[in-house]
Amino acid sequence: MAGRLSLQEVDLSCSICCEIFRDPVVLKCSHSFCAPCLQQYWTQGTRSRDCPLCRSESVDDPVSSLTLKNLCDSYIQEGEGLEDPAGELYSDPGEMCPLHGERLKLFCLQDKEPICVVCHTSRKHKQHDFCPVSEAVVDVKEKMKTALSPMHEKKDAFNSMKKQYENSVECIQLQARFVERRTREEFEKLHSFLLAEEEARMDTLRGEEEHKSREMMQRIEEITRNIEYVSESIRVLEEEIASEGISILHKCKSTLSRADSPIEDPVMAPGALVDVAQYLGSLNFHVWEKMGEIVKYTPVTLDPNTAAPWLILSDDLSSVCDSEEKQKMPNNPERFDPDTGVLGRESFTSGKHAWDVNVGDSTAWVVGLAKESVQRKEKVSSVLKNGYLCVYFYHKMYFAGTSPLTRLNLKRNPQRIRVQLDCDKGRVSFYDPHDNTNIYTFKHAITERVFPYFWVGCQQCPLKVEPLEVSVKAVEYF
Repeated sequence: MAGRLSLQEVDLSCSICCEIFRDPVVLKCSHSFCAPCLQQYWTQGTRSRDCPLCRSESVDDPVSSLTLKNLCDSYIQEGEGLEDPAGELYSDPGEMCPLHGERLKLFCLQDKEPICVVCHTSRKHKQHDFCPVSEAVVDVKEKMKTALSPMHEKKDAFNSMKKQYENSVECIQLQARFVERRTREEFEKLHSFLLAEEEARMDTLRGEEEHKSREMMQRIEEITRNIEYVSESIRVLEEEIASEGISILHKCKSTLSRADSPIEDPVMAPGALVDVAQYLGSLNFHVWEKMGEIVKYTPVTLDPNTAAPWLILSDDLSSVCDSEEKQKMPNNPERFDPDTGVLGRESFTSGKHAWDVNVGDSTAWVVGLAKESVQRKEKVSSVLKNGYLCVYFYHKMYFAGTSPLTRLNLKRNPQRIRVQLDCDKGRVSFYDPHDNTNIYTFKHAITERVFPYFWVGCQQCPLKVEPLEVSVKAVEYF
């Protein structure tokens, strides 16, 4: 047999006198009161026969509630309503009115606060609507439950964003390591070139030094022999001069002939010294000039932070191809997703600019420009009305990105596409560099920042930005 249910005192108390019901009666609105309390309220109140709680007018006489009376009697008999030592029923301080010391039985719908019966008749709450505290608790809980759902959604959104931030931290660290590795590799190439150039110049210097030193040594040996010959001739002449008598006449012909033998005067040949100016004159400029053989310059650098997760970029950020596997990338605002596009790092608002894109044998590609305001998180047609100025190749057909698309009839399949942008004249032209044939020209005012745009749908053939020839020239004065 189930145990008896316990009733709280608040459920058996009259909201007028805050005591256990005495001769309880119930109105048509279902609210119950002590019969004497209700009659006194109707007698003293300004309104006649209205419910003290909900203020609804009661036309019919109140009906005695025998069930509620029996419950109150049982409650008193079983001692659940025992008085404390001071003779007063215990109540939680939070259930009592701090102004009047009465139990909080009503809830003011305008002020959103629980009040007692005395507050109910006060000037502050005059003309306000009320409901029983029990009903207000139910309503508030329902509102809280309603408010709880979006809070859970917000929490999930924050958790999701936190996860994205954590992934972004990991991506930032990977990017930093990648940039560090690539930077070291590029500087290693430069270091290797400089070391090789230094060694080559040192070898050339050593070779010239050895060659010219050898020539000087040969000259020294030759002059040494001449010195010995002249010294011997001087000695002979001095001996003959010192001799007496006719003997000098017998030897004079041979002696004078020896003295008159032709010996060239010693003269240093031109170019005998090391050409110091050749080695040191504008040394760093000439090394820089020669460095053009290994330095590559591409007018457009692909921006990996804009690349769709399915795209694979080369380490030097000059080419891109499609793949089957979606890479783990942060969903940052700059990135295209789900569209498989990527932007160039450079942006333009004025001036003239040009670059060549090697499309090769790719079966699906889009090349051109995209405005900064293009949608990157939606898959949209890359046409002019959506912010793109591009040419297309798919299904073995060429198109210009007008609205609707313009079919292009080309005499040959270009391997490269040249993009020429004149921001000031509002022209974007596409050419085949093979014979400089114009493919299509957009006449569209450049009113916002534009970026080089690439879309690729082929996994075998990447799109590649062609490097430009690099030359170093000094400014000449005329």
